[in-house]
Amino acid sequence: MNIGIILLVSVATGVVGYMARSYLGKIRLRSSEAQAQRIIQDAKREAEAKRKELLLEAKDQLLQEKNLLEKEMRERRQEIANIEKRYMQKEENLDAKVNQVEKREKEIETRESNVSEKEAELTKEFERYLKELERISGLTQDQAKAQLMKSLEDNARFEALKVVNKIEEEARRSADKKAKDIVIQSIQRNVTEFTSENTVTAVTLPSDDMKGRIIGREGRNIRTLESLTGVDMIIDDTPEVVVISGYDPVRREIARLALERLIQNGRIHPARIEEVVEKVKLELEESMVDEGEKYAFELGIPGLSRDALLHVGKLKYRTSYGQNVLSHSIEVANIAAIMAGELKLDVQVAKRAGLLHDIGKVAVVEGEGSHALIGADMAKKYGESEKVVNIIASHHNDKEPESFEALIIQVADAISASRPGARRESLENYVKRLEDLENIATSFKGVEKCFAIQAGREIRVLVSNDLVSDERAQILAREVAGRIENELKYPGIVRVTVIRETRAVEFAK
Repeated sequence: MNIGIILLVSVATGVVGYMARSYLGKIRLRSSEAQAQRIIQDAKREAEAKRKELLLEAKDQLLQEKNLLEKEMRERRQEIANIEKRYMQKEENLDAKVNQVEKREKEIETRESNVSEKEAELTKEFERYLKELERISGLTQDQAKAQLMKSLEDNARFEALKVVNKIEEEARRSADKKAKDIVIQSIQRNVTEFTSENTVTAVTLPSDDMKGRIIGREGRNIRTLESLTGVDMIIDDTPEVVVISGYDPVRREIARLALERLIQNGRIHPARIEEVVEKVKLELEESMVDEGEKYAFELGIPGLSRDALLHVGKLKYRTSYGQNVLSHSIEVANIAAIMAGELKLDVQVAKRAGLLHDIGKVAVVEGEGSHALIGADMAKKYGESEKVVNIIASHHNDKEPESFEALIIQVADAISASRPGARRESLENYVKRLEDLENIATSFKGVEKCFAIQAGREIRVLVSNDLVSDERAQILAREVAGRIENELKYPGIVRVTVIRETRAVEFAK
């Protein structure tokens, strides 16, 4: 009995628990569904708000673009209206001008008709006068015309001769003044310094111990260095100095740079020497090309080949009578460009030929003949024009000049080479030249004193007033100049000035 009740209670309890769990599950399900509905409603409201916000932004942007477009359209319409207004004004002006032209044409036609009538009257009157003149003079019209033409021709020829003589005189004066101005301006604007010519270069050593390392075992190092560079290495008792001797400045520069690098590195042996010398040669060649490019750019000379630029750069290491050849070439290019500009000639050709005119000097030791002809052959190989080639070949008259630019280069070359201070000469040669100038002048009869001034570019001759007349002074100046031309060698021009004066001296006691 009790067991039955217990079972019944257990079953009832289980049913009640199941029903309770089922009821709770339904309550939870309804709560979840309600919550899900609320989330969906919130998402919809948020999406709708976002949609409205984006729609408002799009409407605002559309409104702004519409305003901008309307503004641009108003501006375009205003611009078109202005253009139409201008065209209307031009058309009105054109109509007014056409009316004026038509009015003037009518006036001209009226005047032409009046002129034709007057011409007919004048022709009749002229014929009447001609007949009367023929009757009075007893000459026909052709005879009178011939006499008149001859008289007019003689008068015109005389007047023309006077005008021609006057023009020639003025041209001589103005040409002389213009030429002097051009030359003086060219010299003043292109004055450069000169570099003394040397055949030795000194290299400073960190210590005297380095001399033994440079010489090497049994002299192997120094022999290798000399054979690779083509110079003489002089190592004597002078402390901490090695002297590099050689006539070729490029070789001396290669030897100097190679020796300095070997000293700096400290490793000196034949293989290392050969490596360093080869590297220095390549670097120096590139440096010379860069140097050529630099000055070609400064002068405004485009299109030079690499070989031409290399040889221009090599001129930096060449000197002539103490004058650096690259500086001289740059100076010649500038002077020639100024002269060509003043004379309305080809400035580019003048500058190009001026820079390249002495490139033959870097190869003349390896070839034969004048540096001008060698330089012309080199320029031809480098693709220069025939005009430039001829200018280079003719700048020392080895060939005939074929252009005015060639003559300008000759003048610029002479100016650069012969201006005071451009070239160095030894003291002995300088003094000897001055003595020779004075001796030539004093050898003439009537010369009392003679002074060579301006570094031998002018000689002043003082003559006796009793022995030399004014006319003789002119002849004496010409004779002295002729003797100097025939007997002496000198750069530039020597001016001979003969001075004759009368002095009256009294003493007040």
